[in-house]
Amino acid sequence: MTDAPGPYGYGYAPAPPSPKPGVIPLAPLDLGDVLAGAFAAYRRHWAVLLGMALTTYAVAAALIAGVGLAAWAGLADHYRRWADTPTPGDPGLRDLAPLLAVLGTVWLVCAVALLVATALLNAAVATVVQETVLGRRAGFGTVWRRAWSRLGPVLGSLVPPALAALVPVALSLVGLCLMLAAMIVNVSAHGGHDEGVGLALTGLLALLLSLGTLPFALWIWVRYSLAPAAAVIESAGPVAAMRRSAELVRGSWWRIFGCTLVMLLIVGAVSFVVQTGVSAVSQLSMFSVQAGMDLTLTPGTLFAAAGALAVTLGLVQLLTHAFLAPLQPLVSGLLYVDQRIRKENLGPVLAETASVPRS
Repeated sequence: MTDAPGPYGYGYAPAPPSPKPGVIPLAPLDLGDVLAGAFAAYRRHWAVLLGMALTTYAVAAALIAGVGLAAWAGLADHYRRWADTPTPGDPGLRDLAPLLAVLGTVWLVCAVALLVATALLNAAVATVVQETVLGRRAGFGTVWRRAWSRLGPVLGSLVPPALAALVPVALSLVGLCLMLAAMIVNVSAHGGHDEGVGLALTGLLALLLSLGTLPFALWIWVRYSLAPAAAVIESAGPVAAMRRSAELVRGSWWRIFGCTLVMLLIVGAVSFVVQTGVSAVSQLSMFSVQAGMDLTLTPGTLFAAAGALAVTLGLVQLLTHAFLAPLQPLVSGLLYVDQRIRKENLGPVLAETASVPRS
């Protein structure tokens, strides 16, 4: 007696679908599964994710603005005293040293503040991924406490990729500054000498070096892109999380890079559309303000209108960044789960965990 033919006529029943207690099936994921899971997780936890992003980046923006205003006030007093001297002359290196020192300090504060905000958001997103894969929900308080408790390890795992990315950026900035300095020297020499040739060649070399170091920085970034999720979900330290990420990425670098790049392109396209709209509104508003100068508006009113416009545009940009910021960490978190499913057969463990009611 033969078995009854299956639904496809080959005598075998189709394989049962993989369990899906949350936003992704507990099986190896393709690009569509990763993107759909990221957007589904965002829809289910949009309030928590947007709240975390707004909180972290608003605090960072306030800190940066405070440091910038303090630096501006200090520099204004310095150059006011310099201008009030009987023979101020052209500013020399001694006069520009405070400006360079303050700008360097402000840049460092900005970099640290943004890195801490990014680490806190990555920790929050990893917490959401850990729960949403199991079909569970996490409140803002739970996510906030978990993110703060894992901030140190997540921050430590983000520092090496950030430093690696800083190398090509710094080299490109140095190259552009040297090229600009070469142009200024040539203009000052009225075209009669070649004092700027050495600066121009050095700047060109720095630009070429920045292009040469870019692939290495990109490789480091992808290699350790799963470290924040490992630091939160496995409660690993920064070094252990980076080692774990390297282990999971090994053999799948291009696939992880491709999935991450697709989400970055989506985020970049949305951000570009918003920024274009904001820029258009800004130009129209500034045109209206300039047109108002020919009317009976007082300078104080015009200044208040320009200040209100600047604040409004800044808030729009902050909201846009906060809205889009969780998407890329969501993809990285789901890729972390996907790699563990592929390499460690984590699917049955997750399915069993999801079926157990939370105490």
